[in-house]
Amino acid sequence: MLIVIGGLPGTGKTTLARLLAARIGAVHVRVDTIEQAIVRSGLARHPVGPAGYVVGYALAEEHLRQGLTVIAESVNPLAVTRDAWREAAVRAGALVREVELVCTDPAEHRHRVTARSVDIPDLPLPDWQQVLDRDYEPWDRDHIVLDTARQGPRDSLAALLGLLGP
Repeated sequence: MLIVIGGLPGTGKTTLARLLAARIGAVHVRVDTIEQAIVRSGLARHPVGPAGYVVGYALAEEHLRQGLTVIAESVNPLAVTRDAWREAAVRAGALVREVELVCTDPAEHRHRVTARSVDIPDLPLPDWQQVLDRDYEPWDRDHIVLDTARQGPRDSLAALLGLLGP
């Protein structure tokens, strides 16, 4: 199964993806990690463009073909990126579940964005205004929406596990 986790910066994607991967024994494919590796290689500078996503789709598909569950984590802001994750799962013959994380408390969301620290060396983090200004298309199909406001990561994990089902 491919579990695609998307949402604006500061909604808890990485934290939740890591917790979920550990809980269910899945591979965690993080586009930020891929993009920063591309930058460190000298092949590109930020913003990297679609390269990180394209590598992510290929890695996810490869792991799915090996029978592994994959959690693909990125902002996933556009219909075209969402479609590409889904197509990778279809090519691999895997089920796909799409999850959008939101933080409906603007004060909490802003605090998360401005207080977080970099966990990937030299990865530039967006400031609050950049998060607000980011191009982020509405979803055009059924998907899981999880509000991470006013709850801790473990509570969000429990809620997500319930929404994903058995």
